[in-house]
Amino acid sequence: MTSPTTTAPHRFCIVNCYPAASRENFDRSDVGHPHDLFRDFLRREAPNATTEIVYVADPDFALPPGTAIDDFAGFIWTGSDLTVYHTDDPRVAPQIDLARALMRAGAASWGSCWGIQLASQVAGGEVAVNPRGREWGIARDIRLTDAARTSPMLEGKPAVFDAFIMHLDYVTRLPEGTPLLATNDFSPVQAAVIEDGAAAFWSTQYHPEYNLHEMGRLIAARAKALVREGFFPDEAAVAIYAARMKDLAANPDSAELRAELDVGDDIIDPRIRETELRNWLRFIDSRTG
Repeated sequence: MTSPTTTAPHRFCIVNCYPAASRENFDRSDVGHPHDLFRDFLRREAPNATTEIVYVADPDFALPPGTAIDDFAGFIWTGSDLTVYHTDDPRVAPQIDLARALMRAGAASWGSCWGIQLASQVAGGEVAVNPRGREWGIARDIRLTDAARTSPMLEGKPAVFDAFIMHLDYVTRLPEGTPLLATNDFSPVQAAVIEDGAAAFWSTQYHPEYNLHEMGRLIAARAKALVREGFFPDEAAVAIYAARMKDLAANPDSAELRAELDVGDDIIDPRIRETELRNWLRFIDSRTG
């Protein structure tokens, strides 16, 4: 056991970016809800914090009654299966509006996957479908850039690492003046801090909040797509791979499973995997005094 990152009584708003139909499909498919992954992290690393969840893709979206942006120490954005450049989609437009409002208010945000795409789009960058197709399961050989050496976001992260991932779109151009912090050969933009005045949106294309068990559940639910896109010969093969992930989650010291899945401590050990999230909590501490 290690000490929590912060004991401050921060108040966080977790922004679930999936539409209702997708959340219902998560329940039918035995997939963990992404807001729960962040709540689990906060329970361990910020035990005195409180969290409130909002569903920004829903037609009746609003911040919790009686609250305003300034009432929260930070906003945490989940992934999504929407398309951020479909700005006329009524499930996307409110997310763009909220991200812009947070930027104007000087708020602090964290965003995984959809988060880096949303923040980039809002701040003047570009997002498109990746011509290489889906990056799924584990993103390989993510490399820190020179700019990452002085970034508090990546402090303590290995120079090269693997991370959980699942996406089809990617950032093709970061907003002007935004340094690239991490990259790999599949998706050149893997991490960035997008700033505007006092506002700071820490973001990654990969998912530091996931673990082997949860990624196994997500891969099993994506079986039809993974077969259709040529990653597996059939759904039975997907089920076997997903089960191996869950097995390794339950037996993290298994050399056989580590070798079979080609994973190391950067995937298994939360002290490495969640480095960026713990650094974000320290950043929140520094903003709130």
